[in-house]
Amino acid sequence: MDHKMIKLGITIFTLGLIGIIINRSNLIGIIMSIEILLLSVNYNILMFSLWTYDLIGEILSLIILTVAAAESAIGLALIVVMHRIKGTISIKYLNMLKG
Repeated sequence: MDHKMIKLGITIFTLGLIGIIINRSNLIGIIMSIEILLLSVNYNILMFSLWTYDLIGEILSLIILTVAAAESAIGLALIVVMHRIKGTISIKYLNMLKG
């Protein structure tokens, strides 16, 4: 296996981190960047699994995909509620969603 595949995963992870730093006020941008982070970690786990011929890495990647899908669904539901209540999706109004 070529190390270029691992470097690709690390590069995608770095782009996700940069996206979180740049989009600090936009909730949709933050959620998209977190998804990029999770997918790059998933990609690296799959590459290491292929490198070591281990089936556990593939099972772990399916679990990570399931958790990432649930996380993004909950995050998008919170964004929809926030937009209905406040009319904006800026992160500075996030603490206004009290009970």
